[in-house]
Amino acid sequence: MGKKKATISLDLDNQWSYLKIHGNQSWKDLPSYFDIFVPYVLDLLDELNLKITFFIVGQDAVLDKNKDYLKMIADRGHEIANHSFNHESWLQKYTKEELFEEITKAEEAIFDVTGHKTVGFRGPGFSFSNELFEILAEKNYSYDCSTLPTFIGPLARKYYFWTSDLSKEERKKRNELYGKFMDGFKPLKSHYMKLKNGAKLLEIPVTTMPFFRIPFHLSYLLYLNQFSKHLMNAYFSIAMLLCKISNTPPSFLLHPLDIIGGDKIKDLQFFPGMKVDSEKKVEVFKKVIRHLNNNYDLLPLKEFVKTHSIE
Repeated sequence: MGKKKATISLDLDNQWSYLKIHGNQSWKDLPSYFDIFVPYVLDLLDELNLKITFFIVGQDAVLDKNKDYLKMIADRGHEIANHSFNHESWLQKYTKEELFEEITKAEEAIFDVTGHKTVGFRGPGFSFSNELFEILAEKNYSYDCSTLPTFIGPLARKYYFWTSDLSKEERKKRNELYGKFMDGFKPLKSHYMKLKNGAKLLEIPVTTMPFFRIPFHLSYLLYLNQFSKHLMNAYFSIAMLLCKISNTPPSFLLHPLDIIGGDKIKDLQFFPGMKVDSEKKVEVFKKVIRHLNNNYDLLPLKEFVKTHSIE
């Protein structure tokens, strides 16, 4: 009997989206670090013989300066998925018409550059709504990955507001960012959602620690590693053990700033965690991937949908 399946995905948030999150108005110039990050991460993934899912923002796909790098991702054999057009973390406040336009606009822009029709979606900041799921089903998407089943969303939101330079109006828009306490009770395993329109959509949550429902994706592991390597190793080992005990296949999430530091992206040196240099981040990343690879067959999300049996 072969190893069980697990997935790796990366939300390809660009430099401008991080500035936007922080409330820095220079985001409006849409600065990009794809010329640095994309070749860097693709070479790293090749070294690890790893194919993953990249969630791409539509706004990046319409800019000429980014197109070669986005095409490079597809040409190197990675899955391309939809991460919205404007990367706004309050999709749950959009009307159904606005959601349809947001998804379609991103989908078309991504297809024009990569030649790949997206069949998967993740909302920025884990934002979602029933209307979003219905639109994805109507558009024949295979899966959604927007949920993060954790109780600590409100705490994460408080920390985010504390470390950002957002105006009062911007905070109001983001007042449901990272979800609600009740999201911790959402299913942790992949499951089909039955929607009002009679359709079904496969939800693949970003995995949190079974039973405790606390996140363990790479951003959290790197944060713990700043205090103690032993603490990070123990935390991740417990998460992996609980996934095995509960038969929960990990859906493991990456972000660009998990893998690259302020030594390479100097304009984001002020951002939390960017004082850790790229070499140290890659060391942690490789250790985590080795652990996952020893226990699971690591797949892009689209392949996971095809091969994994959903109960």
